[in-house]
Order: sequence, then C-alpha cells, then structure tokens
Amino acid sequence: MEKIRNFKELKIWQKGIEIVKDVYLLTRIFPKEEIYGLTSQMRRSAISIPSNIAEGFKRYHNKEYSQFLHISLGSAAELETQLIITKELGLVENNNALLPDILENIDHVSKMISSLLNKLK
Repeated sequence: MEKIRNFKELKIWQKGIEIVKDVYLLTRIFPKEEIYGLTSQMRRSAISIPSNIAEGFKRYHNKEYSQFLHISLGSAAELETQLIITKELGLVENNNALLPDILENIDHVSKMISSLLNKLK
C-alpha cells in the first residue's frame, strides 16, 4: 500500500469537501436575514472540517495531527447542531434531500475521523 503524500488524497478530506459544497447549496435558499447568522456560521463550520484535516496532515507529529482532527470533529458536531436548528426553525423544506444527505455525510466523516484518531494513538 502506497503512503499518502498529499491531504487531497485522504477520503476524509474529500468527504469534508462534499459537505462544504452541500452546505453552500443548502444555505443559498435561506432568508437573506440569515446571511450573518446561521448561513455564515454553518458555512464556517463546514469549511473547518476539511481545513483542519488538511492542516493537521501537514504537521510533523501525530499529537499535533490529532489535535487538528479533534477540532475537525468538533466542527462536524457544531454543523450537525446547526442543521438540526435549521430544521427546527423551518428554514428547509421537508422534501429537501440535501439536509439528510449532509447529516449522513457528517456522521460518516465523524466516524472516519474517529477511526483515524484511534490509529494515531
């Protein structure tokens, strides 16, 4: 098995990018008054997931890498909470397939990050 040399080869980073794209698509339909509220917060949380995976990958020690993976995991939980709030506030139609897809991808990436953290111990 070949060693991964670039963070862009990581499946968890790729899944994180998918989440970012889907969150941007979802938040486009939000009311304009949410641009500085949930829209901005959700986009920042989503972007934080692959960004911290990438930054951690470039660190020299597993302890540092683990720290960034924990931040990414926290951002995933933050985004999941914001998506639940979005649904509770009725900002997304029940027939919008993006919301369950994003939640499923967050669950998937969170499990992948946790697995990688266990391997780094």
